[in-house]
Amino acid sequence: MFADPQDRLSLTAIAQNAAHGKWRTEAMRSHQTPRLIFVAKGQGRITVAGLTRGFGANNLIFLPPKTMYGFECGPTVYGQMLTIPQAMASEWPLEPVHLRLRDVVAQKDLAVHLDALERELKSTQPGSDRAAHYQLGLLAIYFERQLDAHEDDGPDTRHETASARLVAAYTDLIEHHFRESRGVSDYAAMLGVTPTHLTRCCKQTSGKSALDLLKDRVLFEARLMLRDSSLPVRQVADDLGFGSAAYFTRAFQAKTGQTPTSFRKKGPLSVA
Repeated sequence: MFADPQDRLSLTAIAQNAAHGKWRTEAMRSHQTPRLIFVAKGQGRITVAGLTRGFGANNLIFLPPKTMYGFECGPTVYGQMLTIPQAMASEWPLEPVHLRLRDVVAQKDLAVHLDALERELKSTQPGSDRAAHYQLGLLAIYFERQLDAHEDDGPDTRHETASARLVAAYTDLIEHHFRESRGVSDYAAMLGVTPTHLTRCCKQTSGKSALDLLKDRVLFEARLMLRDSSLPVRQVADDLGFGSAAYFTRAFQAKTGQTPTSFRKKGPLSVA
């Protein structure tokens, strides 16, 4: 498996990532460790485990490990993405969470936590790495308290519908098997439904077809491997379950408008 280069504690500006291409935010992907997204301003839509919803300013979105997601990031959106290392994953929820911080005090408290964490991450002082992890622990406590406070708002039940549960299970299967050259019909059979029903549910919850979600995930991984590794194109194709390098090249070019080789020539860029 290709190692995710961004599994260490870090804080990345979303606007910075989006500047390198929409695929860095919009394409379906996942990570080996949790992520916390803070949207400071702007609005858009995010798809988490196949369920699309809107986001706006002062939104906090938590993504557990191996949760498939992608989000629209227009020019007015600014925020930060926090990479939570595996050693501290147990301090965070097991399921995705989307919080809308309406309380001004909570918004200010979050700014203080993020500023303190960012300051330690950029510091060259002795013990700054340890201090950054302590700040992350305090942020985890803040998040836990916000979860408790938001229970009064009532739960978001959209993810509890039969369609949302099916699509969430589908995206989970994709994460486990997307390297195995399986088609939508294979996944539908694993889920005990027809491909038509699976696609209908995907369209209903995310606006994308089942095939679009699958292709998007596979080709994001392809771009990641091409950009951040020196593996030959034929090896990337083989690792992702394509029958041949030529078939991979056609699929990649149809999605991105570039051949794998021309995409790679643009040089390595890390992915948040």
